[in-house]
Amino acid sequence: MLFIVISIASWILVKGWYSYLFILIPAIVYLVYDLCRSQMTVYYEINDFVEAVHYRDFSRNFDIRHAPLALKPLRKGFNSINATLKRISREKETQYQYLQQILEMIETGILSYEEDEGEILWMNESLKKMLRLPYLKTIHSLHKRDDHLYNEVLTIGPGESRIIAVHPESTSFKVLLSATAFQTEGKKYKLVAFQNINEALDETESKAWQKLLSVLTHEIMNSVAPISSLADTLKNRLEGSLTNPAEDPYSADDIKVGIETIKRRSEGLLKFAEVYRSLNKITTLNLTKIYVRDLFENLYQLMQPTFESKNIEIDIILKDPGLQFEADASLIEQVLINLVVNAIDAVKEREKPVISLSASLTSSRKIIIQVADNGYGIPVEIMDQIFIPFFSTKKAGSGIGLSLCKQIMLLHKGNIQVNSREGEGSVFILQF
Repeated sequence: MLFIVISIASWILVKGWYSYLFILIPAIVYLVYDLCRSQMTVYYEINDFVEAVHYRDFSRNFDIRHAPLALKPLRKGFNSINATLKRISREKETQYQYLQQILEMIETGILSYEEDEGEILWMNESLKKMLRLPYLKTIHSLHKRDDHLYNEVLTIGPGESRIIAVHPESTSFKVLLSATAFQTEGKKYKLVAFQNINEALDETESKAWQKLLSVLTHEIMNSVAPISSLADTLKNRLEGSLTNPAEDPYSADDIKVGIETIKRRSEGLLKFAEVYRSLNKITTLNLTKIYVRDLFENLYQLMQPTFESKNIEIDIILKDPGLQFEADASLIEQVLINLVVNAIDAVKEREKPVISLSASLTSSRKIIIQVADNGYGIPVEIMDQIFIPFFSTKKAGSGIGLSLCKQIMLLHKGNIQVNSREGEGSVFILQF
């Protein structure tokens, strides 16, 4: 309409009929006003919608039925967007409540804070109970309650874990700290998990002691019982010889032999105790860069006479001659010697005994050394006991070798594992 009226006014102006312009000018003004008003109406509608989104007022509904024809599609679109945002908001709120309930239910303490200002973002009930803290406004408030814990929380890096002692009030326990970090809206946050491991440590220690005491009791009783029995017999013989010396002229010799036997068994028991003490002697390492090929070569030269005398085939597999790592060479050699000696004993009944040594580098940059044999294997029922001090399946074994191997590997921050199938052989795996 505005275009038509302006076109007519232009044609009248060209014709010079100026008197007719006074009739058209009010119409033009009205149409311009109506156009501006309709545009402002659209503007206000959009402004109302933006305001509703800004304040998350997704319950707002735009009336379509009584809206002008031009605004009906706009309001319909606003309502559709509002419904979508409302659903998303409801889903996010549900997920947040769900996550919040999970974090409140777990026993692990969770703490999240903003790194620059130290403001606490989240602190679940488990952490409050664990540290006996009703509330923390900033992470720096922890400094007054436990300075050591405060420093550990600040210095622990993302992806790092460490065990520390916590001293809330008059108690003390150990926790495993784990940390991660995230960034949102230009701010950096750190998330720290506190896991109380006292109970797990106590349970593990208790089981270890039970196994250790069981083996110790067995070994000691095997030595003490014969000594006690022999001592009782010698006592009776001595009393008889003192009463009637002529009846048993050989009693003095028998008593002498018996005392020597007691002495020998007592020395064996003392040696057993001394071997037990050797478990605690290795506490420090002399770390140097060593080549795996040198380890294998030294071991082969040392054990070669044994291999030849027992007709044992030895395979050495080393694809990378330059493979090296940092370790205490003498201690690692001792570990390999113990494993090879065990392997020799394991293959003694095989027609074609084979022992293999191999080393490789994993994709995660870990050194793997394996000592394998085709011996009789390890029974499943004793698989979890072979690293216990003094446990041995050999008649003359002390049960110390594999225990020392494990301790040496732990000192190197590595581990030792075994894979075995009864009747097929065993593989001991050293991981550095």
